[in-house]
Amino acid sequence: METMKGVRAVALVGPAGAGKTSLMEALLFAAGAISRQGAVEAGTSTGDASPEARARGGSTEINLARLEYLGDRFALIDTPGSIGFAADGDAALSAADLALIVIDPDPARASLVEPVLRRIEELGVPHAIFVNKIDQARGSIHELLAALEPMSSATLLARQIPIREGEKVKGFVDLALERAYHYRPGKESERIDIPADMADREAADRFHMLEQLADHDDDLLEQLISDQTPSLDMVCADLAREVREGLVVPVLFGSALNGFGIRRLLKMLRHEAPAPEAAAARIGATDPSSYVLKISHGSPVGRLAYARVWGAPLAEGGELIDPAGEATRIGGLFFVQGANTAKTSNADPGDVIAIAKVDSVHSGDLLGIGRKVTAPTRTASAPVMNSAVAISTQDRKDDVRLSAALHKLVEEDPSLRWGHDESAREMLLRGVNDEHLQATIAKLKRRYGVAVDTRRPSVPYRESIRKSVTQRGRHKKQSGGHGQYGDVIIEVHPLERGAGFVFNEKITGGAIPKQWIPAVELGVRDAMEHGPLGFPVVDVGVTLIDGSFHSVDSSELAFRLAGRIAMSEALPGCVPYLLEPIWQVAILTPGSATSRVSSAVSSRRGQVLGINPREGWSRWDRIDVLLPEAELHGLDAELRSLSQGLASFEARFDHLSELGGKLAEHIVQHAKASAAV
Repeated sequence: METMKGVRAVALVGPAGAGKTSLMEALLFAAGAISRQGAVEAGTSTGDASPEARARGGSTEINLARLEYLGDRFALIDTPGSIGFAADGDAALSAADLALIVIDPDPARASLVEPVLRRIEELGVPHAIFVNKIDQARGSIHELLAALEPMSSATLLARQIPIREGEKVKGFVDLALERAYHYRPGKESERIDIPADMADREAADRFHMLEQLADHDDDLLEQLISDQTPSLDMVCADLAREVREGLVVPVLFGSALNGFGIRRLLKMLRHEAPAPEAAAARIGATDPSSYVLKISHGSPVGRLAYARVWGAPLAEGGELIDPAGEATRIGGLFFVQGANTAKTSNADPGDVIAIAKVDSVHSGDLLGIGRKVTAPTRTASAPVMNSAVAISTQDRKDDVRLSAALHKLVEEDPSLRWGHDESAREMLLRGVNDEHLQATIAKLKRRYGVAVDTRRPSVPYRESIRKSVTQRGRHKKQSGGHGQYGDVIIEVHPLERGAGFVFNEKITGGAIPKQWIPAVELGVRDAMEHGPLGFPVVDVGVTLIDGSFHSVDSSELAFRLAGRIAMSEALPGCVPYLLEPIWQVAILTPGSATSRVSSAVSSRRGQVLGINPREGWSRWDRIDVLLPEAELHGLDAELRSLSQGLASFEARFDHLSELGGKLAEHIVQHAKASAAV
């Protein structure tokens, strides 16, 4: 059978813990790309080589590797399974020719796969499923497929059926080839005759597979109706076409750790992984170009742009044209094998390559090779950043280095943000969840030598008033020469929630000259920055009704100070009360965890607004909630613990709400104690 040529890119995706990095290791070893098969648990795998990945036993960023098998070349892109690091694989996934979904064999854990399946379908990437750890399977393949079926819009097509000895899977029958194989640990599977007691089942399952293919091929359907046996070439051609067009999802199984089914998987990739041109068309790379998957600062080589090449070879010293039309010369090309890089003079179409010294390019850029290309408009989904931590350097001398390091980390990772919260006087680092932020802080220290202290960000409480008050404020100072004199009378009154601050004046008879009235407003605003309870004051109206001035001693500063004094003395008599920010939260969770999640929300002072099925998903719910911002801290970790790591949420500020009782008293006392330090 003729295979498609060109370097093809296969993205390994799937839930955390399914064994994607172990599968990459097994594929590399089976193809002879590495001399011995390492293990993630032992810290000897090609992928997950960073200390952060080693420490947590799972990927924190994409891993790249390459192999050649029977004359066909492949680029492997191992993507993180944890939701905290998933954004790192999105750009790479969109440029892959095939997504290989690695899953656990337990039907009870099938729900872990749905978020991955939905994302792949959204991107339009052809995909296949590899059921890993088949030697540990507790249920049947049919039970697993039945659990997965409602999650997939394409037909799940079993390419193999297991050969069992007792409860253990000892081999498989390839339904397309009608051949049986027996597993041999660390070696290529041994071909055997199809067991006699499986002949009827094999025939029935193969016919079912052909029926599924015939749903999209009238010629094959006609042969089946006429009781004709289709040729192997026809079956294989249908498989390749229907995978390419996203009509079917082939399902294979094996064990990465023991090497079971790995060579069969490699042969499937040879014959059924689509050619690079399909991914190029999906990205919109109609001309020779390179698509930037990721920027990396972690290599000893320095800043690297990981890119997929399409349409023409890429040569060291050649020119790339960025989206703005500016030319940048390639400083060096490197193949990436885990943590290692190997210099090369050129890259072929389809290759995934690391490009050095192209500082003007960014993740997601489509770069023309030798001439400018017109890139289609792609609307990138905004990263969800639900966790934040306040950071400060342990050594103040590192402040400048901290900013430079954070800039590089954010360039690498689109789901990170950092900035200053001026009102709380904090530097905030925002990420997807606490796990994501912990890995980032560890990388900050290891890679850039910047150690930081972390703490929970301040909650932006506010205060408002219940009662109207009229107050005089006078600033008078004499110290030789010109003195200072400002005298104002203001009326302070509450406004409706969300009105903010309104300032008016009703000065008559020139009691205060017009040019100094704005200064009074500034003074009032100064006083509102820290109200009697220790927080900014909101939803207040102030009217300047009277005052007096001195022809020599009055000034803008004097009236600003008078306004501040009047407002500061008025607010305690206005019966101030505390306001806390309330956020609208949408929690997405498997239905099996809905009741537990609802209880967790209630324990966090949340109000459940509604529970509805998640649109387009099987057995998932959307829980809409109003939750105090103070209770958002740690929500992500709790949701994950209640839902096998699947539940997530998105939140946005909704309104301020009155907070009373002992909790309010505690918050006010803490604010006053902190201000006194």
